[in-house]
Amino acid sequence: MELKRLEALELRKLEADAEKAKSQLGESRYRQSARPHQLPPEGDWRIWLVISGRGWGKTFTGAGWLVEQALQQPNTEWAVVAPTFTDVRRTCVEGPSGIIKSLLPGQLSFYNRSNGMITLSNGSKIHMISAEIPDRARGLNLSGAWLDEFAAWQYEDTWTAGLAPALRIGNPQVVITTTPRPTKLIKEFIGRTDGSIVITRGSTFDNAANLSEAALAELRNRYEGTRIGRQELFGEVLFDVPGALWSLEMIESARIKQAPDFVRVVVAIDPATTSGENADETGIVVVAKGIDGRAYVLADRSCRDTPSGWAHRAIAAYHEFNADRVVAEKNQGGDMVELTIRSVEPTIPFKGIVAKVGKRLRAEPIAALYEQGRVSHIGVFDLLEDQMTGWVPDSGYSPDRLDALVHGLAELGLATGASADRFFAQLAPSCTACGIPNDADAFNCKGCGLALREATAQLYTSGINPSHRGQ
Repeated sequence: MELKRLEALELRKLEADAEKAKSQLGESRYRQSARPHQLPPEGDWRIWLVISGRGWGKTFTGAGWLVEQALQQPNTEWAVVAPTFTDVRRTCVEGPSGIIKSLLPGQLSFYNRSNGMITLSNGSKIHMISAEIPDRARGLNLSGAWLDEFAAWQYEDTWTAGLAPALRIGNPQVVITTTPRPTKLIKEFIGRTDGSIVITRGSTFDNAANLSEAALAELRNRYEGTRIGRQELFGEVLFDVPGALWSLEMIESARIKQAPDFVRVVVAIDPATTSGENADETGIVVVAKGIDGRAYVLADRSCRDTPSGWAHRAIAAYHEFNADRVVAEKNQGGDMVELTIRSVEPTIPFKGIVAKVGKRLRAEPIAALYEQGRVSHIGVFDLLEDQMTGWVPDSGYSPDRLDALVHGLAELGLATGASADRFFAQLAPSCTACGIPNDADAFNCKGCGLALREATAQLYTSGINPSHRGQ
């Protein structure tokens, strides 16, 4: 009898806590500040998929919803998941729009930063989980979850094998907040028609009242008018462009965060022929060849600047990544491109490329390497990837970042035993002095041409343009 009495008292306490949480809904930061589309939709849905541009308020929405649900259901377990544990802690939990800020005084019982556990005053627990560990949710009995930046998760199994089976208590619901990318799971969720998924879309500018003018101006300057801007600003899921040599899947499937040691690093430049506010950008892309024989894209430092400005930027990248050469197209500027580079650093190993074939013929072998899975991007280079997936050969459009990428990967001479090999060899034969692949002569080699470069630099410094090199 005593046990039953205690159980009844505990039940009444839980019911009282739940009623108190419901009565406080209107007092929460979430309910007081949310726009209508940031509030949970009506109906019996399983997944609320929030796809929006940067700055829309995805973190605010996910954190507010999760806190509400956990407080209204005492002694339940929930999860917050982001691409990395650092993302979970810094953005989803401790950030200015995160879970801690969403709680009213007295609602937080204990926050353990080390083991990733938040305990609320009603006994509910929120587990902090990194999407980098697919089986981290195994064994949990979850009543729901908030999944942040879902399209940036490295492993599909984090959802399919880890979280989905753990969502098994009551009528579990999940909120997914993400900047759109057409991953396999995102496309699957968008395509569902069974009513289990409700989709909310939003634009960066929906939240303009809460964003600084400087932030909005920067976002417009970077993305407005570009294909990628439709994704990053307006929350549109971009699909492949018919006729483009690159697809999003090609890039996404090989994307990594770390690479092996490198045997070569190249800074490639596609110089603009004019400068000024309306001039073309100068493409500056850093690529490398790994000890595994594959290629890696390390950085995109493209810019719209004066010749001196882009030269300094390219040389800074050369030193930052410990590159062995700078290569640049000189069809337009001729020797002026090399003179510009050497006016900043006279001894830098430089190679001028004369593009003897059209853009399609230059780009096709490089696209083939991506199709074979032999090129990985270390991180995300949104504007470069926008050009890659949006450029259709023979369209008349000249993509500067993409051209620099093609120059750099061609210089690495990645392919072996294929038609691409012959293409690379025609562009840049091996050094006749030391045999380093894809070098024109000893002057351009980092090793055997060093003394000659230093001597020749004296001539550049004095204003003389030497016509005889590396014999």
